[in-house]
Amino acid sequence: MNACRLHSPASVDESPLRWQAVEPPLPGDDEVRVAVSACGICRTDLHVVEGELPPRRSPVIPGHQVVGRIDRLGAGARRFAIGQRVGIAWLHRTCGRCDYCRTGRENLCDDPTFTGWSVDGGYAEYVVAPEAFVYPIPEGFADLDAAPLLCAGIIGFRCLRLSGVGGGARLGLFGFGAAAHVAIQVARHRGMEVYAVTREPRHCDLARRLGAAWAGQRAEQAPKPLDAAILFAPAGELVPAALRILKKGGVVVLGGIHMSPIPPMDYSLLYQERVIRSVANNTRADGEDFLRVAAEIPIRTEIQVFPLEAANQALQALKHDRVQGAAVLRVR
Repeated sequence: MNACRLHSPASVDESPLRWQAVEPPLPGDDEVRVAVSACGICRTDLHVVEGELPPRRSPVIPGHQVVGRIDRLGAGARRFAIGQRVGIAWLHRTCGRCDYCRTGRENLCDDPTFTGWSVDGGYAEYVVAPEAFVYPIPEGFADLDAAPLLCAGIIGFRCLRLSGVGGGARLGLFGFGAAAHVAIQVARHRGMEVYAVTREPRHCDLARRLGAAWAGQRAEQAPKPLDAAILFAPAGELVPAALRILKKGGVVVLGGIHMSPIPPMDYSLLYQERVIRSVANNTRADGEDFLRVAAEIPIRTEIQVFPLEAANQALQALKHDRVQGAAVLRVR
């Protein structure tokens, strides 16, 4: 099969992914093999490729927003049928034994593996995954449109859950890329008033088009205080900026796996029971619940499509804010 492999982390501007022919993987006993049709490009992929997340496998095939059809079953796999359309997300496998797994918090598992980081992912024609961690894709979504739902969508959904706010709340979204452009649709569906902070004017335009009450480039320009804010941009300097426009008792949710340093700040920004909390990975329940909601709304993703062999160029476009909505690799 053909795949884009990372042999050594480097700046994406150096095009570190190599287009190579490699042996297609074979599924283990409890696994399925998926013939990949589309794979979303995620900012986490950028962190893997550039080494901001330390290597766990080398070489590795990145990519964890995979949509395709099952073409081979492991000897013990019974959940899906050959030809069924499925999705593969970031969480590849958990131990099932630690305190976190046993108490419904498998996203915090002590011994997890992750698609496209610790095991090979979806920048390839085939990928394998445990059948228990694979999602059926609802009807109504084309393969390319469904791909961003598998991480941008699921993580955005978990961030909304952990914000603790509902209908009538004022919610801020900092950074308006793949995750935010999905999360705003869930938030608006639930009756929230959304304020978007993003440095790109065209991203402001997209936020308004998707129902934002206000969109601007600087947080202090927001016309009203917020009940909660979600930071999708991996910029630590935005944490105090979000706290400054947060109401008493409000929550700032950090939605990324990596972030630049948070600068020193005065305690007064946290006082009055304001909270900062991170989001780590997702549970399978998050994915199942989100895909059901996505089909009900229905979510409409805005995508920019690249061929698989152009994965380096897609990551460069993401890094330099040249992607409107989500970037997706067309595999077949």
